[in-house]
This record gives sequence, structure tokens and C-alpha cells, in this order.
Amino acid sequence: MEYVVCRSTWEEKFARWCDLNSSVITWSSEPFAIPYYDPVKQKERRYFIDFLVKCKTKKNETKVYLIEIKPYKELMLPKKTKGKSKKTMLYEQTTSLTNRAKWKAAMLYCKKRGFEFKIFTEKELFEKGV
Repeated sequence: MEYVVCRSTWEEKFARWCDLNSSVITWSSEPFAIPYYDPVKQKERRYFIDFLVKCKTKKNETKVYLIEIKPYKELMLPKKTKGKSKKTMLYEQTTSLTNRAKWKAAMLYCKKRGFEFKIFTEKELFEKGV
């Protein structure tokens, strides 16, 4: 039996969308770890991608996607704004560095295997009707 891991309501909605989408052949949540170097912790770590989705294209070909679900604001580089504390700024900067290292590792992993890496934010999720 395969367990579904959803760490947010957005991930739950995406999982439901996968179940209901006729072009999705198979999908799994946190299917494996991708090694990456974390520049913040300065050590090798493991990145568990949110979803692996295998789809049938309109040309009846099979395509494999690794999907990460993230809030749109986490895709942007942190900016110092009036009223933002040093602690918040530091947290946003370290999160951004770590995420970018993970995503770079995921892109390389996909490139070697002919997969495609996608980050879905609330914009893509709600646009797709998830």
C-alpha cells in the first residue's frame, strides 16, 4: 500500500486533482529523495519532491513531471521592506537559498532522466481549478 503525504491543503487539492484528471496515468507523493548541497547548513541533504506525476499528452505520449507546491511569495527573492525585522529577513534569505539549491538539484535530476520539473504556486493551482 502506498501512502499519500500532503503537508498542506494545497497539496491535498493537487492530489485530488491528480485522482480526477483523466490524463494522469499515475502519481505519487514524496516518492524519493534527491540529494542536494544545502548552502545554508553547508552539508549534503535530501530533498523530497512533493509529487511525481506521469501523464498522457495530447499526442498520446507519456510525460513525467516532478512537481513542487509552494506559495508564490517563496519564488521571489526576499526584499527588505519597511517594518520587516532582521530576523524575518534572515529567515526569508536562508529559505530562499535552500529552496533554490533544492530546485537546481531537481532540475538536474529531471534533465538526466527526461522528466520535467515544475513549481506550482497558488496561481497555477487555482488557474487549473485544483
